[in-house]
Amino acid sequence: MSRGNARILMINHERGVVRTVRRELVANGYDVFTMFKSEQALEVVARYRPDLVLLDLDLPGMSGLEVCALIRAQSNLPPIIVISAGEKESARLQALDLGADDSISKPLHMPELLARIRVALRHAVAVPVGTTARITIGPLRVDFERRRVWVREQEVRLTPTEYALLKVLITARGQLLTSQMLLAQVWGAADEKHLHSLHVYIGHLRRKIEQNPKQPHLLHTLHGVGYWFADEQGHARPLTG
Repeated sequence: MSRGNARILMINHERGVVRTVRRELVANGYDVFTMFKSEQALEVVARYRPDLVLLDLDLPGMSGLEVCALIRAQSNLPPIIVISAGEKESARLQALDLGADDSISKPLHMPELLARIRVALRHAVAVPVGTTARITIGPLRVDFERRRVWVREQEVRLTPTEYALLKVLITARGQLLTSQMLLAQVWGAADEKHLHSLHVYIGHLRRKIEQNPKQPHLLHTLHGVGYWFADEQGHARPLTG
C-alpha cells in the first residue's frame, strides 16, 4: 500500500493536537478523517474503512480502551496505534492486550509517529500472490499468499503485528532471533522501549497457536536472549550460527 491512498481515522478530543497531527499527515500524503468523540466509532470504522486507526486512550465518555476492544471484537484490521499519556503505562499495556498494534506516548513526536504509521501499514499489507509458499509446522498451517493461519484445522485471527511477528519467526524457523533482531524487523528499530511490547505479542501468539502456552512446542524462548520457532521436523533446539 502506498501512503498516498492510505486512509487514517484519528479519534482524539484534543482539537489542537488533532489540527497539528492532521496537517502533518495530510502533508505526508495520507487521507485523514477525524473524530473528537468516541461514540459511533464502530459505525465510522465500518463506513470510512480506514487503513489505520490513531486512537487516543484518554477520551471523554467511552474510553479509548473500550473503543479498541470494540474494534477488535469486529475484526483484526485495521491496525490500531494508541496514544497514551506517558505516566499511564498500565493503560498502554492493557491496550496492547486488547489488540492494539502499537503505542506512542504524549507529547507526540511527529517523525516517530510517521515512522510508526509506516510500519503498521506495512504489516497490514497482504503478501502478493505467488511470493511465499504455504507451510505446515506440526498443528500450525500458514498460507502467506492469503494471509491466513490455522491451528488444528481451526482458523485463528491475528492482528497485523501478531502476523508480522509470526512471519518473521517462521521465515527464520529453527534459528535463534535475538530480541533486538525481532524489534528491528517488526517495529522498525531495535528500541528497548518496545521490548515489553515484544514480550506481550509473544504471549499473544502463544495463546493463539500453542495447545498449552505455558509449555510451548512451537515458539520457544532463550531467556535474556531471544526466541526461535520450531522447524518443520519440530526440532526445538535453535541454530545459533
